[in-house]
Amino acid sequence: MQSDIHLVLHHARSAELRDRADEHRRAAALIPHRRELRTRLGWTLVELGLRLATTPRPAAAH
Repeated sequence: MQSDIHLVLHHARSAELRDRADEHRRAAALIPHRRELRTRLGWTLVELGLRLATTPRPAAAH
């Protein structure tokens, strides 16, 4: 009898964990990953820096 109760509890807990994992996967799919945001921001800053570094500056008049 005890093994039957243990098995029923095990199945219930397994189902609960699977449901929580599915919820987490769905929520994570909606939010862009932090690494992706950092990568995009980093490349944007690199592009901005390159534009600033390569912009022709007017020659100083002496």
